[in-house]
Amino acid sequence: MIQTRLLRIFLALCVLPGMPGATAAAGQSVAIDVGHSLDAPGAVSARGRVEFEFNRELALAIDRALRARGVATRVIGADGKENGLGARPAKAKGAGLLLSVHHDSVQPQFLQSWLHEGQERRYSDRYAGFSLFVSRRNAELSGSLYCASRLGEELRRSGFRPSLYHADPIPGEMKPFADRENGVHYYDNLAVLKGAASPAVLLEAGVIVNRDEEFKLANSEARDRMAAAVAAGVARCIALPRPGQR
Repeated sequence: MIQTRLLRIFLALCVLPGMPGATAAAGQSVAIDVGHSLDAPGAVSARGRVEFEFNRELALAIDRALRARGVATRVIGADGKENGLGARPAKAKGAGLLLSVHHDSVQPQFLQSWLHEGQERRYSDRYAGFSLFVSRRNAELSGSLYCASRLGEELRRSGFRPSLYHADPIPGEMKPFADRENGVHYYDNLAVLKGAASPAVLLEAGVIVNRDEEFKLANSEARDRMAAAVAAGVARCIALPRPGQR
C-alpha cells in the first residue's frame, strides 16, 4: 500500500507543466485583467469595433482555459467599469501572476481610410501578430520575464507569430526587446505592470486595425486556440520555480 502511494506521488510529480492534466502549484492563482473599459474602450478596429470587446472575449476564453487546467483565476474589469489603472494591480494582490489582455493598433501615421458598410474607417495592414510586455519597474521582474517568454513560446508553438514592430526606432515605439524570439518587450511605465506586486505581463493579442487579422481575432475558434496557448504558457510559468526561487 505504501509503495503504491509513493508510486502515485512520483507519477504526479513527473507530469510536465503545460501537458494535459498538469495543474498549477498549490496557492498559485492568476489575475486576468480585461484591458480598457466602457468609458475608455481603447483602439478601434478596421471595421469599427472597440478594443474592449475583443479584450473581454479573449480574457474570458483564457479564464475558461485556465480553469479547465485546474488553475484558480480572478477576472478584473469584465463589467467594463474598471477605469482606474492603479486599482487593477491592487485587485490582483495575492495572485501568482497578473496577465493584462489587450489588442493592438499602430502609430497614427500608418493608418489609412477605407469604406466599410458605408462608413469611413481607419486601418493599416502593415503589421500583424502578438506582442508581450514587461516592466523593469515591476517588483518581480525576473518572474515577469520568465512568464512572458513561456507565453511567447506557447503562442509560437500554436502557430501565432510575434509582431516585433514595437522595437522599431520611431516615435511612439522604441520598446527594447527583452526576448526577441518570443516577442517580449520592455515597457517600463505601464501602470498595470509596474504597480503589480507579483510578476505581471501585458499581452497584445494581435493588431485589430489590420483587416485580415481582425477577422482572425474575432473568430471564436481562433480565439479559443489562442486562449489554450496562453493557458499552456501560464501553467508552465506558475507550476515551476522561477529563476532565483527555490
